[in-house]
Amino acid sequence: MHACLLVLCTALAGNAEPRPAVIVVVGAEGAPEFGRQFRQWAARWQEAAARGNADVTAIGLTSKPELTDLKLLKETLAACDRASPAPLWLILIGHGTFDGKTARFNLTGPDVAAEDLAEWLRPIERPLAVVNCASCSGPFINALSGPNRVVVSATKSGHEYSFARFGDYLSAAITDPRADLDKDEQTSLLEAFLQAATEVAEFYSGTGRLATEHALLDDNGDRLGTPADWFKGVRAVKSAKDGAAPDGDQANRWSLVAGPHERQLNPVAREQRDKFEQDLAHLRALKPTLPEDDYYRLLEPLLIDLARLYESAEQEAAAKK
Repeated sequence: MHACLLVLCTALAGNAEPRPAVIVVVGAEGAPEFGRQFRQWAARWQEAAARGNADVTAIGLTSKPELTDLKLLKETLAACDRASPAPLWLILIGHGTFDGKTARFNLTGPDVAAEDLAEWLRPIERPLAVVNCASCSGPFINALSGPNRVVVSATKSGHEYSFARFGDYLSAAITDPRADLDKDEQTSLLEAFLQAATEVAEFYSGTGRLATEHALLDDNGDRLGTPADWFKGVRAVKSAKDGAAPDGDQANRWSLVAGPHERQLNPVAREQRDKFEQDLAHLRALKPTLPEDDYYRLLEPLLIDLARLYESAEQEAAAKK
């Protein structure tokens, strides 16, 4: 087994908390100027993974004559821990193509189609984030969307084929405290997405260019995706489909570099916290249909439970010092 697979998939010793895994894939550069940018974006993700105590694997940054990058990506996904409770992040940096039917991410050597990647990811049950920073990446939302997944694309369709700058801004935002909209001392994937999409829009507006990329985020499994301008803060205020859950709640719980309060939570407490926050999100969605008194009557115990959980975690952390 290749060294990168061993790093990614080695069993954790003792009772150590499962570690997130980050796979950074750098595709064919097309031109040296793009290659330099892609390597810089990849380096930011690798640094963030290290800060987040994640196992990291890089594909496409070094030559492996015995394997195409396509086969290496397939083998890496097949070898990873499929059932870990810790998230797996798959970051695709490069160019894309779309022939009207099939969207592909351009690798050095054979490319990977959205449908092929969907098949390779099908057995993975752990929380999964797929971030495709390439042009023509919109169809990856439809192919990869599903339960317990966050899928981000740099474009809203396969027909946005110009070079996408979204990956530059996102790789910087994932560790940028300025993106922390809810002030929980960590930057979530949703917050990084919102900052990056905003900065992309500002770039095109500031240079007087017609925007050729419009990023989407999907984390409710409806295969539609939500653009950044549908959010107010970290809440989606528009819905593309009647009855569909809003996007963003799951993505806002995923931070590659955890803040101090997050680090205090053990895996059991983190699971309880996520359940409370899911219940809060569901209640917020019901708010327009509930009498005001009923809404606050249901809200109060959830907030109390959440506060008690954090208080208990702080006391536990203090006792260990």
